[in-house]
Amino acid sequence: MRPRTIVILILIFLAVLITYSSTYIVNEAVQVIVTQFGKPVGDPITEPGIHLKLPMIQKIHYFDKRFLEWDGYPNQIPTKDKRFIWVDTYARWRISDPLLFFQRVRDEQGAHSRLDDIIDGETRNGVAKHDLIELVRSTNRIPMEGEEIASDQEQNILSEISVGRLKISEEIFSRASERAKDLGMEILDFRFKRIDYVKEVQKKVFERMISERNRIADKYRSEGQGEASRINGEKERELKRIQSEAFRKAKEIMGDADAEATRIYNEAYNQSQESRDFYKFLKTMETYEKTMDEETVLILSTDGDFFQYLKRLH
Repeated sequence: MRPRTIVILILIFLAVLITYSSTYIVNEAVQVIVTQFGKPVGDPITEPGIHLKLPMIQKIHYFDKRFLEWDGYPNQIPTKDKRFIWVDTYARWRISDPLLFFQRVRDEQGAHSRLDDIIDGETRNGVAKHDLIELVRSTNRIPMEGEEIASDQEQNILSEISVGRLKISEEIFSRASERAKDLGMEILDFRFKRIDYVKEVQKKVFERMISERNRIADKYRSEGQGEASRINGEKERELKRIQSEAFRKAKEIMGDADAEATRIYNEAYNQSQESRDFYKFLKTMETYEKTMDEETVLILSTDGDFFQYLKRLH
């Protein structure tokens, strides 16, 4: 290969290398800061497209334009009323001023470290200024009809709140946003992910809740047993009343029947001598029927009425 050809190839390679190192592409999801010898030059580049820079001298720093996530670590924080709770939070943020962001925190890793300090610090301050009931409720509680609440819990459950969880979140969000602006960041949203008792307190709370539920259950059970006893008592009383009334009615019917039978016997007895004899015969037969059975041995006198009836029939 001729020396001239080699020179041309080298020049072409250098031209391509210079062209490549002097251009960069900005897409829709990023924004760029250009630095020269470590110092920013020019304004941040936020528009997508192909841009030029000084090759080998200027360096490109890319920063995300999209919404970014911050997820805090659960922290043990005391409330104003000295209740130790675990607080877990999260936030969404973005890089609003890439030049200031680069000068203050350099990159996203540094930004997360600063957000840890800002948001966790403001969360701790916000929680420590309010009672626990303000952190777990957003509205005032109105008990449902028939709901049972123990007297020792009524003060906490039904007491009115003046701030509430949402307003506390807004306070933390507002203060953290002001501090983040100085770092070229904008906090878009802040929320409590979870608020919970520490394990030692949580166990006692659960035990108290179980005890309270058992107390209410025993109350309902006792009321149910009392109502059952009342119903059974009324049932027995009504049953005895019905039985007594039936017994009285039966006796009245039997008395009326006996009176009617006596009347009929009297009428039959008074009609004639034959009727009286027949009546005496029937009564004698009834007496024998009630006093004798198959094993009874009957000895009759020849002077007895029954023997005379038998003799007459014979």
